[in-house]
Order: sequence, then structure tokens, then C-alpha cells
Amino acid sequence: QVQLKESGGGLVQPGGSLKLSCATSGSIFSINAMGWHRQAPGKERELVAVITSGGRTNYADSVKGRFTISRDNAKNTVYLQMNSLKPEDTAVYYCDAGSYRSSYYPYYWGQGTQVTVSS
Repeated sequence: QVQLKESGGGLVQPGGSLKLSCATSGSIFSINAMGWHRQAPGKERELVAVITSGGRTNYADSVKGRFTISRDNAKNTVYLQMNSLKPEDTAVYYCDAGSYRSSYYPYYWGQGTQVTVSS
């Protein structure tokens, strides 16, 4: 089992920035990738960004150039730096962990953290 705990969500004005953190614990040897999904009210959950154990990253088109996923292996923590935030970025953001081969398959999920972009 892998446990994930997100932090860093909150209310921010359009154009602002937030940095989300995800601390991991447990059987982290069982995973080779971690990512962030988000779910806005009335919408399906969507993949925002993923990072592999080798450092490869992928992003949703809607966040490319604005969001950056990174990891600190010593701290077993993954981050999502979000810049130039837009109201449409408002959602619950979930940290997840799993397997990446040709695609990303999350097995474990955090409980989520709310991000609200509003003036």
C-alpha cells in the first residue's frame, strides 16, 4: 500500500500561483510514476501531469507552459507548481501514484485538495 497526502490548496486570484505538495509513504517501491489529476464540479476527473521515476513528464494541453510537476526523491514528495492560474483551473486536485509504460495507470489516490481561482 502507498499512502498519499496532499497539501497546498487554497483560494488564489486569476494570474496567481500555488504550489501543491504530495507526501508519500508505504510501499513506494511498487510504483514508478506519480501524477496529479483534477476534478471540477460536474466534470470528469482529468489527468493534469505525471512524472516517472526517471524524471519523464507529461502534461495536459490545458496546463502546458503554466504548471510544472517535480519530485524530491529524498523526501518522497511530489510537487505541482501552478502559475498563471485561470478560473477554469478551479477543481479538487488529487495526487496519485502507479505505473507508467505507454500510458499512466494510477493505483493509489490521495483525498484531494481544493484549488479555487477567483477574484
